[in-house]
Amino acid sequence: MSLALTLVALLIGLAICWRFLGSYMTAVFEGRVRFLNSVERPIYRFLRVDVESEQSWQRYATSMIVFSGVILTVTYTILVLQGHLPLNPQHLASVNPALAFNTSVSFLTNTNWQNYAGETTMSYFSQVMGLEFQQFVSAGVGLVVAIAVIRGFANRGKPTIGNFWLDLTRAVIYILIPFSFVLGVIFVAQGSIDSFAGAIHVHNSLNGVHQTLASGPVAFMESIKQFGTNGGGFLNANSAHPLENPTGLTNFLSILAILAIPVSLTYVFGKMVGALRQGVAVLAAMALLFGAWVGLATFAESQANPAVAHAGITSQPAGNMEGKEVRFGPPLSALFGVSSTMTSTGSADASYDSFTPLGGFALMTGMMLGEVSPGGVGSGLYTILLFAIIAVFIGGLMIGRTPEYLGKKIQAREVKLAGIGVLVMPITVLILTAIAVATTAGRAGPLNAGPHGFSEVLYAYTSQGNNNGSAFGGLTGNTPFYNVTGAIAMLLGRFGVIIPALALSGSLAHKKVVPAGLGSFRTDNTMFVGLLLGVIVIVGGLTFFPALALGPIVEQLSHGRFW
Repeated sequence: MSLALTLVALLIGLAICWRFLGSYMTAVFEGRVRFLNSVERPIYRFLRVDVESEQSWQRYATSMIVFSGVILTVTYTILVLQGHLPLNPQHLASVNPALAFNTSVSFLTNTNWQNYAGETTMSYFSQVMGLEFQQFVSAGVGLVVAIAVIRGFANRGKPTIGNFWLDLTRAVIYILIPFSFVLGVIFVAQGSIDSFAGAIHVHNSLNGVHQTLASGPVAFMESIKQFGTNGGGFLNANSAHPLENPTGLTNFLSILAILAIPVSLTYVFGKMVGALRQGVAVLAAMALLFGAWVGLATFAESQANPAVAHAGITSQPAGNMEGKEVRFGPPLSALFGVSSTMTSTGSADASYDSFTPLGGFALMTGMMLGEVSPGGVGSGLYTILLFAIIAVFIGGLMIGRTPEYLGKKIQAREVKLAGIGVLVMPITVLILTAIAVATTAGRAGPLNAGPHGFSEVLYAYTSQGNNNGSAFGGLTGNTPFYNVTGAIAMLLGRFGVIIPALALSGSLAHKKVVPAGLGSFRTDNTMFVGLLLGVIVIVGGLTFFPALALGPIVEQLSHGRFW
């Protein structure tokens, strides 16, 4: 399928998701979907949850942190005891403590950064009971935090923002499991493997070579990996592997699944706050950024590879095929890459380290903007709402009035919380990158020298700090230094944004709605969309431009031109 046809089909699919998946999710979190009530009730009894009681933002955040701590401990224990647990037909050894910690944090934070090759490191038990389980609950946590933040805008003088345990249960059993199951069945039908039988041993009679083909429960991990914007694949080659992504249809469905929930959440936002135009305004900002970055990446990867040209091969009609799957080619690989990096997915159907410098710049900057276009499951919406608070504050200063958003006055506390949530990621990424390039342990990681080597380090911390999980494959990340510092980046990138977002929700939930007046700054029109885009681009651009100038920008200029 050509890029043009793929984009048309994608727009149609996302429009359907926006309207109908968005409406369904709204009904789920408003308690109007109860066909699995017999499944819900035992869970609440086990957790001793009073379904009639709601929580303040402090209790909501505490519940989320306690739950995350328990899941982290369980996953870490499974990995370090892997060699003694069942479903290990390859008899793989236990995972070393530093890698186990990094991996547990990675899947906890919906990052799914992988400093290992899945088929040679993780047993089936670890993959399914440890990592795949986390893919459901980590996506669920991001989703319910977004819903809690929306309630902060929607509630009027109410000190609560919902019940974490109730929200999480409904997110997993009504949204993530059913849709992932259907997608998994389609992947199996298309040729993706799903088996506990162990590796397949093949003898090639033509050349006498014995081959071992990795097998395992791949397809259903693939479905939640995409639908939950997780990105962690069962196999090392991720979505470039034919057993994970066998056909053009699965490649298209992967892109659609990645974008489905983040896009649909703008509908949920509009419906729950009682003004669908507000959700459309947020969606418009996301769509404009996404479209611009798809255009940039597609243009970059459609150009001849400068390194190949330098070797004397001047005719490259297909564009930069280095590191690309011939089934997909540069345009579709660029679309997949932007979809992956502008959400918190991190999946890859090509080698991002082999993108042109300008193509790598597009992937990296998509994350640096905060992954809000449309962002990950939940995380994209609550992060862009933090930017919206800052945009409203700036707009209020421009017209000389107290800023308001959805009828609620935005005061010093809200602006400070939004500022913390927006700045914690770039501060974390830049400090850890500086430490890495200034220390011997950090400089031992990149396989390339010069600007590209710096890009590999910068990309790694940008990916982990944004809970993305994709990588420039040239970085050797499985070292104590990168395992520990990467885990720090992932934890700060996740909870350093969630906590201010929940605090902001609690602060707004207490406020009464102020009727709109002649001097009110509208937040559902083109002017606000432009202001929101400006804030996102300026914060990302001004913060990261000096670092980008040392990496992909100077690498591109070293070829004698910027495009």
